[in-house]
Amino acid sequence: MAALRRIAGKSSIISTSPLLPPALFFCCRSIATKLFVGGLSFYTTENGLSEAFSQYGQVVEAKIVSDRVSDKSKGFGFVTFASVDEAHTALTEMNGKTLNGRVIFVDYAKPKTRFGNEMPIARGPPELSESQER
Repeated sequence: MAALRRIAGKSSIISTSPLLPPALFFCCRSIATKLFVGGLSFYTTENGLSEAFSQYGQVVEAKIVSDRVSDKSKGFGFVTFASVDEAHTALTEMNGKTLNGRVIFVDYAKPKTRFGNEMPIARGPPELSESQER
């Protein structure tokens, strides 16, 4: 917490407000520095993705999403940068470029939407009302 106060400064809302926990600050920060990369070749590795983006800043993590069953790439991934400026530079420079023979698309990652840990329920087709049956 002391390091956060030093970074944010004493006049900042983050350092003085008990309503905004530091974990929320880091969560929001990681979303701003995480980029979505789509259109990846199935032969692109996480190391290759990290190397391609590392010329624009410090890459904290490069993750390629793969299918659970076949363990093959789904053709997209995420790259996390150490700062927002580095992420913005990488987005503007890499969007529309070719990587491993495929044109990639780069955008800011959106936060996960969680619908709960429950399995979805299959309910079947909707029932017809009396006016629709005729």
